Amino acid sequence: MNQQMFERVRNGEGFIAALDQSGGSTPKALRLYGVAESEYSNDAEMFDVMHAMRSRMITSPVFGGDRVLGAILFEGTMDRDIEGRGSADYLWAVKKVVPFLKVDKGLADEADGVQLMKPMPGLDALCARAVDKGVFGTKMRSVIKLADATGIEAIVAQQFEVGKAILGSGLMPIIEPEVDINSPQKEAAEGLLRAAIESQLAGLAAGQQVMLKLTIPSIDNYYRPLIEHPGVLRVVALSGGYTRVDANSKLARNNGMIASFSRALTEGLSAQQTDDEFNAVLDASIEGIFQASRT
Repeated sequence: MNQQMFERVRNGEGFIAALDQSGGSTPKALRLYGVAESEYSNDAEMFDVMHAMRSRMITSPVFGGDRVLGAILFEGTMDRDIEGRGSADYLWAVKKVVPFLKVDKGLADEADGVQLMKPMPGLDALCARAVDKGVFGTKMRSVIKLADATGIEAIVAQQFEVGKAILGSGLMPIIEPEVDINSPQKEAAEGLLRAAIESQLAGLAAGQQVMLKLTIPSIDNYYRPLIEHPGVLRVVALSGGYTRVDANSKLARNNGMIASFSRALTEGLSAQQTDDEFNAVLDASIEGIFQASRT
């Protein structure tokens, strides 16, 4: 594991940009960016347009390691170049932004109030490729809909089982058991989730650490014990569908938690904007999220 990147993630200011929309979420992300589905005719063309959008963000003069600590990439982005360099290499070498990779293959059907991750049969090979390309860590998402103890324990157990395999490959896992912001049992689910995570953290080997990506909790600073746990490198927050204003406001009330926003980061960006307009909107977005992550 790259020690310079490790120190940046452990001690650095800033937030993690989630640029990892995959097949299912890409059309919606492109529509919000002002690109209609009629403007591409197949998946290959769709991902070309998506890569152009991500590249435009990453190469922008306002996007850099002074405020952006890390960036989570989709596998297809990792395998592509930005200005003639591999995407992960460009992020670190040019921008001093730590690269992460989304490794999950999507969600299984809901059971016991949760959606586990689908199997990841090629995970070892994917992790090996990521290491070769200079990636520091990974991210994998599952979703909690209800305060079901059986489901939440299963989701956290799955996340940590896969996380330990990722640690074994030399990468830092971001464990993401998202609590749906629209859950009618959100606060109760967060209580079960924190307890399940604490139980799994107790099973880590001495010196082992993971990262956590969690929905901003209903009770301010509820995840403080996880932030301070020796088995946790950093706790980051997902925006979960909140507007950027709401997400920033809620995040700022949770000390020590930093952002890892996706839609809230790209809100307001458009393919039709001039570079000056695009950079101005992105600059304001980055600054707001950066400030909310400093509390």
